[in-house]
Amino acid sequence: MLLAIDTATQTTGVCLEDGEAIVAEHVWRSERYHTVELAPEVALILQRNQVAIEELEAVAVASGPGSYTGLRIGMALAKGIALARHIPLVGVPTLDILARAQPPCEERMLALIQAGRGRYAGVWYKWGASAWKADGKPVGLSWDELVAAFESPAFVSGELGEKERQRLSKISGVTLADPALSLRRPSYLAEIARARLRSKKKEADPASLVPTYLGDLTAAS
Repeated sequence: MLLAIDTATQTTGVCLEDGEAIVAEHVWRSERYHTVELAPEVALILQRNQVAIEELEAVAVASGPGSYTGLRIGMALAKGIALARHIPLVGVPTLDILARAQPPCEERMLALIQAGRGRYAGVWYKWGASAWKADGKPVGLSWDELVAAFESPAFVSGELGEKERQRLSKISGVTLADPALSLRRPSYLAEIARARLRSKKKEADPASLVPTYLGDLTAAS
């Protein structure tokens, strides 16, 4: 059984995956209450599905970019479980989780999360043989920089409010993912982690996993 934890932003999620199917998933708006909400939600999803913590064979966690507080809390719990149980810990970039849910298309895709104070964190992706591949590192974007980034047709998914979606939809060549596809779901985090475990790729020691905070991002060039 694999436990997935995503606390990178106010959108928070936990998931259980058994190697064949998603057993359970819960996504909610945590606002700034990760500290008091995360551990009880993990305990609840285990209890409701009659899974003992001893049955966990791996833990997956969103590794950023994300907020300092959110990532710190999610990473601490994930590391604690992995180290205590001597099981693998798989760190997955936050925006790769969002990209995993998107359908293939010829245009480049920009995945976004909100970084606060009117800024965004984004990664450009290109569709490869069977999956989206990051085409560069995460960057910080102001609203003006975000709008200026669209020099060719593009597909956009991620954390956007109603006003932002309306404004971006008016830019020629920009296609927006449906709101359901713009929700970052921990089930996709679990899928990515399971694929990495099956590839026999050696994961780093849980204690050495370091998150990427929003404050670490460079501005868009």
